Amino acid sequence: MKVALLSESPADEAAVRVLVESVLGRPITQVHPGLRARGWPNVAQVLPPVLRHLHFNTDAAGLVVVVDTDDSVVHTAGHEAPGYFHPQCRLCQLRATYRQTVKRLPPARGRKRVLRCIGVAVPAIEAWYLCGRDSQVTEAAWLRGQERGRAPYTRAELKVRVYGTDRPSLPLMMDCAQREVQRHRRDPRRLEADFPDGFGALARDLRSWSEPPSNVT
Repeated sequence: MKVALLSESPADEAAVRVLVESVLGRPITQVHPGLRARGWPNVAQVLPPVLRHLHFNTDAAGLVVVVDTDDSVVHTAGHEAPGYFHPQCRLCQLRATYRQTVKRLPPARGRKRVLRCIGVAVPAIEAWYLCGRDSQVTEAAWLRGQERGRAPYTRAELKVRVYGTDRPSLPLMMDCAQREVQRHRRDPRRLEADFPDGFGALARDLRSWSEPPSNVT
């Protein structure tokens, strides 16, 4: 399957590829998205032109987008209600951008649209890397911290736990990311259990790709 990846850094994209293959249960052929992003605001900005590029200029079956939530509103099951949209939820925002973009595109290259897959890492992708070796790092723990006004850990602390420093170089990030996600290559269920709405959204989108087409985007 030909798939494009869009995330906040090359290290994130390398890790996301492994996780995508884990959920799909087969290798993917990575398609260049046409533009690269650096950080959350840039991902949101380049998503429409990336979708248009993939739609008209490639035969990519789908696009996988993963961003960190940082300190924004965390996507929860309540956000999945039909017609619901939270303006401060990054997953809701990216889904809305996808819908608004693809509905204007005519069929091209033998398909109606590029399939959607969007996930969010709470509060950062380093939390996913720690899954399975630090039971205190979960979506539920972060949500409880937000409700109490006291985070259980900071994003800098997560970086130190993964990389040994809060200012890692790109090569170090690449090496650590690849090593950590290998633990989930054969079975992503622990990630889905500990991060049911952020990683779970990604997994549900990917699995929907093999289901009969629907009108839901």
